[in-house]
Amino acid sequence: MILDLFVWSFLLSIVLVGIHAYFGKEIVRRGIIFTDIAVAQFSGVGIALSLLFFHGEFAYPLSLAFGLFSSLLIAISQRLKDYTEAFIGLLYALGFSLVVLLLSFSPHGLEELKKITASDILFVEKQEVIKTAILYIFIGLFLYLRKYLKGFLQEVSFFFLFSLTLASSVKLVGVLVVFSLLVSPALVSLLLNRGLIFSWVLGSFVNLLAIGVSFYFDLPTGYSICFFQALVGIISFLGKLIFQTRKTHPLQAQ
Repeated sequence: MILDLFVWSFLLSIVLVGIHAYFGKEIVRRGIIFTDIAVAQFSGVGIALSLLFFHGEFAYPLSLAFGLFSSLLIAISQRLKDYTEAFIGLLYALGFSLVVLLLSFSPHGLEELKKITASDILFVEKQEVIKTAILYIFIGLFLYLRKYLKGFLQEVSFFFLFSLTLASSVKLVGVLVVFSLLVSPALVSLLLNRGLIFSWVLGSFVNLLAIGVSFYFDLPTGYSICFFQALVGIISFLGKLIFQTRKTHPLQAQ
């Protein structure tokens, strides 16, 4: 039973890395890092509404609706390139504050807020892992077919699939875990000039380490994944910075 918890939570983390690494590389390349956490946070607004008014029912459609709404706003904001990141950052702040305000009316608001932020994936059900894997396979197929679209329609289709992915992921693991899985493996692979497969392998290895540590020390699994993914991304970034400094100014580095 305990081994099953570990295996299925790890398999879910691999499934999540598989799709999020692609989106993460696209978001990092575009320089709109706040996009993923803003859309994820708005998906969290839908979950908060379902908890507050429908006892957890309709969480997925509400999460998807709010994620799509924020994605549409971000897609439109791309036409004003100079201030896009500021706009997206404010969207995140709006979404986070709205979640807190909504859950302040719930007697279990703090606990529900912690789950929306980063939930404990050790207790994910096998059926959820299988359904999520099948959904992400279809999303991957549609991502491939996007290349036949042009212009604004191609952009909107990207953000629609992005929202669909995040709505599913936030419901399972929370906003911060989704953000760390999107950004860290993608950032490290770009820093090292590696491809998508490297992102998948690295992200899966870090997830395995995080789940193992949380399992052994009885720590919250979601926050452990977020911590280790963020730590690896930060160390890689600083390592690249030090290497470039030494390469550019060898005498000063000495």
